[in-house]
Amino acid sequence: MKALTPVPVPVPVLHPTVVMMGVSGCGKTTIGALVAAALDTPFVDADSLHPVDNIAKMAAGIPLTDADRWPWLAVVGRSLANAAGTGAGLVVACSALKRSYRNAIRAQAPDTVFLHLHGSREVLSTRLEGRSGHFMPATLLDSQLQTLEPLGPEENGHTVDINQPVDGIVNQAVLATGLQLNAEPAVAP
Repeated sequence: MKALTPVPVPVPVLHPTVVMMGVSGCGKTTIGALVAAALDTPFVDADSLHPVDNIAKMAAGIPLTDADRWPWLAVVGRSLANAAGTGAGLVVACSALKRSYRNAIRAQAPDTVFLHLHGSREVLSTRLEGRSGHFMPATLLDSQLQTLEPLGPEENGHTVDINQPVDGIVNQAVLATGLQLNAEPAVAP
């Protein structure tokens, strides 16, 4: 009887689902797009998923209520769940300031990693003042900082310091997903 030689079976590459979270001005969109490129996954800015009424409120300097946010968070969660289901992965820039918001997303996409882009009020304010063409005015920063509930130790996520060069932020964020840019296993910092 002839011995069978094992045939290597290709293992599908499963890309992570990630939420780049934090207050306005922390770099969710910029860093999120760079992290998505590094992970070879699609990128979505959750701001583009807001209903028109929410955008109008924020543009007028009116903070959103939880009632405004629940339908939007459901769309964000479904987007992540769909990406997880296909194995394609997805990086979403989403404020996700409260634990209850993150829980709403996790209810649909439980393996999502939350990366909190954290910086001082001074750094954030400077970034907002230098930004143009965005519907979120700098005057809402204090409201967002008051609303922010940092990640808890039991949440699947990591805090990334934004007071460093962009490549350092991206590398730290990628490592926090459990991957390295060269695709070797990594331990998050």
